[in-house]
Amino acid sequence: GPLSERRLMDVKLGELPAWLATCDVSPQGLLAGVRKAWGSYYDKYINVKRGGPAGISMLLAGYCLLSYGWNYQHISKISFLGSV
Repeated sequence: GPLSERRLMDVKLGELPAWLATCDVSPQGLLAGVRKAWGSYYDKYINVKRGGPAGISMLLAGYCLLSYGWNYQHISKISFLGSV
């Protein structure tokens, strides 16, 4: 594609001065660049796709641990009386 539409990581070292000359350094251009960078960061690290079998199994495992913790005293009394 055109040099002005490429990302920084896609620009070759020899093309860097020409790419920098095409950048918009006005306040609006800098703000647009910051918004684009934040959007990329957000999509990559924060807004990741959730769900699937791993998420469901973690939810069930957490529920089992939480239920066991809530009922620990009741379970331990039954186990103790059953072994006598």
